[in-house]
Amino acid sequence: MNTIEKLDRIAVLVSVGRHRVSGVSCYSRNDAAALDIARTLAHKHGAQLEVLHAGDASNLALTDYLALGAPRIDVLACGEHDDAAALLAQRLRGIPLVLTGTRAEGAYDTGMLPYRLADALGYALVESALDVAVQRDAVAITQFLPKGFRRSVEARLPAVVAVHPQAAVTPRYAYARAAAGVIESHSGAAAPDSEAHAWRITPAQRKPIKLAAAEKRSGHARMLTATTTESRGGNVVIEGTSVEKAQVILSYLREHRLVDY
Repeated sequence: MNTIEKLDRIAVLVSVGRHRVSGVSCYSRNDAAALDIARTLAHKHGAQLEVLHAGDASNLALTDYLALGAPRIDVLACGEHDDAAALLAQRLRGIPLVLTGTRAEGAYDTGMLPYRLADALGYALVESALDVAVQRDAVAITQFLPKGFRRSVEARLPAVVAVHPQAAVTPRYAYARAAAGVIESHSGAAAPDSEAHAWRITPAQRKPIKLAAAEKRSGHARMLTATTTESRGGNVVIEGTSVEKAQVILSYLREHRLVDY
C-alpha cells in the first residue's frame, strides 16, 4: 500500500434519503454528519473537498447538501440497477480519505456500499466512526460500540470511514450556500449490477402492534410469577350473542386504556 505523505484531498459521498412520513426525497442525516466532519478536516489540513453522488443530478434533495456546506457536488450518472460501488471506485482512486454515512435512508438500502467500495479500492475500512482525526499518514477514530461503549482505533491511509449517526456534529442549514453552490453532472460508463436480477422490491408492510395491558402489580408480586404458577385473571365468555361478547372485549380495552373511545 502506498504511503500518504500529505492529506491533500478528501472525498465525502452523499445519498438521497426518503422522508419517513411523507416519502419525499430528502438528504440523509448520516451523510450530512459525514459531510460536516469532512469539511472540518479539509479546513484544518488545507485539503481539497470533493462531494460525490451516484444517481440523478436533477434530484432536488441534493440542494440540501449545498445548504449544509458542500460548495460543489459532482454527480456521476447512475441508474437504479447500476453498480454504484464500481462507478464510485473509478472516480475515488487516488483520494487518500473517503467519508460516507453508515447507510443511506431510502428504505431499500443495505449499508453495504462502504464495504464494497473499500474492497474495490483496496483501502482500509473503519465503520461506526464518531470522531475522525488525521495524524501524519494515519487516521485516528473514536468508534461507536453497543451499550454505550467507545474505543479508539487507528488505520493507515488511504481509508474509507463510515460515520455513525450519533457523531458529535451539528450540521447547519444556510439558504445562501444553497444558492451559491453548484451541482454538476458527469456521464460515465456505469455497468449493471451483477446481482440486480436477484432483487425483489415490494412495499413495506407495517407489523401489527400487539395490545398489552399495563402491569399494575408490585415488583415483589411480579418476581413471584417467576417461581410460582398463578392465575392472571380474566373472563372466559362462552354464552351470549356476538354483540355481547364484543362488548366484554371493548370494556376490557377501555378498562386498561388500550383504546380511547
